[in-house]
Amino acid sequence: MKVLPLLPLIACILARARGKIFSRCELVLRLEHSGLEGFQGYSLADCEWHTSGGGICLAYFASDFDTAKVTHNSDGSSEYGIFQINSRLWCSDRHSTTKDLCDISCRDLLTDDIADDIDCIKKAVLDSEGLDAWMGWRDHCRGRNLNYWINGCNV
Repeated sequence: MKVLPLLPLIACILARARGKIFSRCELVLRLEHSGLEGFQGYSLADCEWHTSGGGICLAYFASDFDTAKVTHNSDGSSEYGIFQINSRLWCSDRHSTTKDLCDISCRDLLTDDIADDIDCIKKAVLDSEGLDAWMGWRDHCRGRNLNYWINGCNV
């Protein structure tokens, strides 16, 4: 019976720890307010990040806007969160060898709070490969008109 009053608190904590599937325009607005627009020459549309739709395009083809997505790769690494950030280089998942360049637990990339995902993707963009390290970016976003991704989102 003493646990019963704690159930709402436990439910709130668990709900906060779960991921979220963003709508396209919701993510556009979130990325716009995060300082990604124009970061290292990318626009939001491409994450070419915002005004052209890049970050949105990347997030769609990487995770379908799902912050809780995890993909396990044949090399033993995994990719986490809305941008599918790889554990080999960028985050620590405790089961693959990592450089942990973002100094973050991969589990932290799976929540509805994408501030840490955004901070990490900014570091990845600064890497020599930039977004070309992401197959979804190379195959679906790079070199394309990405305005579709931000059209109608009032940015």
